[in-house]
Formats: sequence, C-alpha cells, structure tokens
Amino acid sequence: MARQARTVAGKRPARRLFYGVLLALALALLIVQGAPGIAAFFSPARTLTGDMIVAGGQTVKTHKPGLLAHLTGQAQNEARIDRLEARVRELSQYELAARSMAQRLEAYESMLNALGEPPRKGVTARIVAEPGGPFLETLLANAGHAQGVRTDYIAVNEGGLVGRVIEVGDISSRILMVTDYNSRVPVLGETSGVRAILFGDRDGDGVLDDRPERDAFIPGERVLTSGEGGIFPRGLTVGEVYPGPGSGDETRWRVRFSLAETRGGFVRLIPPARIPAPEDAPVTGEETLAETQRSDSPSSAETATTAVQ
Repeated sequence: MARQARTVAGKRPARRLFYGVLLALALALLIVQGAPGIAAFFSPARTLTGDMIVAGGQTVKTHKPGLLAHLTGQAQNEARIDRLEARVRELSQYELAARSMAQRLEAYESMLNALGEPPRKGVTARIVAEPGGPFLETLLANAGHAQGVRTDYIAVNEGGLVGRVIEVGDISSRILMVTDYNSRVPVLGETSGVRAILFGDRDGDGVLDDRPERDAFIPGERVLTSGEGGIFPRGLTVGEVYPGPGSGDETRWRVRFSLAETRGGFVRLIPPARIPAPEDAPVTGEETLAETQRSDSPSSAETATTAVQ
C-alpha cells in the first residue's frame, strides 16, 4: 500500500508540469496572433489552407471526381452514369418522334384504307443449343405442334432475327439459325435499299451475295429482312453491314448479326409472312368474282341466236 501511494504521489507533479506546458503554449499562440509581424508571416499559410478548403467544397459541389474517386472506381461509375443519362435524354426525343410518326402513319392508312402487315400471334419458347444437329448452327425450342408451331415459323428475340423453324415435333422444334451457311435470308439495306441474300460464315458474321442491284451498301447501315419469298416478314433487324475483303478489287459486304445471346435464352416464334393463294383460301358461302362474271355474261348459244335473228 505504501509503495502504491508513493507511485501516485510521484505522478502528480508530472501531470501538473504537462498541463502547465500546454497552458504556456496556448498563451504564446495568443501573443503570436496579436503581433503584426508574426501574423504577416503566417498569412500565406492561412490563405493557402483556406483556398484548399474552398476548392474541396467546389469539387464536391460540382461532382468532379478526385484522387480517391479514381482509386476506388467511383469516377468511372459517375462517368458511365452521365453517359447513360445523356443517352436516355436522346432516346426520349426519338421516342416522341416515333410516336408522332406512328400516329401520322395510322391516320394516313385510315384515309387510304390501306392494309398493312397483319398482326402475327406467336408463342414464346425456351431454346438450347444443339451441337450434334443436322446443321452447324441449330437450336432446339421447347414448343412444337401441340403449341401451334409449324414449319417456317420465324424465331426472333430482343436483338432481332434468330432463325427459322425447319422441323417440328409434338412438343419441340428445330431452328436453323441465321448464322448458318444454309440460312439464305432475303435482306435489304435500311438506307441504301440494296437487296441481297444473306447467309452465315464460319467466323460468325454474315455474307451478302446475289445482289440484283449494282449499287453498294452504306457502311454501318442496318440490314433488315426484305420480305421477299413470303417467309420472313419485312423489316426484321438482322445486323449491321460493313465492307470486307473480296476477290481482287471487289468489296465483299458482310454483316455483324444483332441477335442477342441465344444460348439458354428465349425466342418468340411467329408465323411466316406467306400470303395464301386464292385456291388455298377459297370463298365459302358466297359467289366468287369469276362465277359472278360468268353468270352475268351471255352464253355463246344465246349470242349466236341473237346474231341469227
């Protein structure tokens, strides 16, 4: 106990000395602040410190990324957000223009009594890759004859044209992808209007061949289905055209497909754009135009009798 008392008594003078030194330093600082010469000496330091604080406040206010933001990746995220917001504003303007044009087109079609593309009902199916199929690029869909799928149905997804149904089972179907060499899709350039036949190549892109026009495509323009042949509807997005090397000085036009990733995804199967022949869809319960004309026109015997009289 006596030893502990002596230890505590020895610490008290040290604490008192420490507090005394702190008090002396505080008084010295007050005196320094009041001296004009010393205040002028510390003025640049105070000015620099104030400028740094103001600049930091402005940086936070204007959302300019600093060193910490670059190190943590926040600067890249903020730049990406800014680009996305600008893209959304741009697309909003296109959306308003598209709605206005759609309303105007609907009014024109109503005035002209024009028949546009018929509404196409379809079925959504899940697809999986088929590595050992009869073709190089095929998919299997879990929708078949029982779900209303038929041969030549068109498979599309959010990216554009995927392919065409070439074989139908009871509950499944096989899709030949547009990227296959045997696809053969009639297409045209959205801006140039140049028509061609598209088929897939080994490198995953498409090749444009059998062009009836001698005009060239415009690099970067979209390629759409032309609707020729009565299978693929007109206007489905296929990809983007670009010039590639050809034989000699001739340019071989190629296409980067725009279809979204299809492995393990979903597609929409829609009926083909085939227009049935009149005999395939005859009029029932009413006279056809040919029958009406035959009934209205006089027979050959009546015509001969009238001529003799």
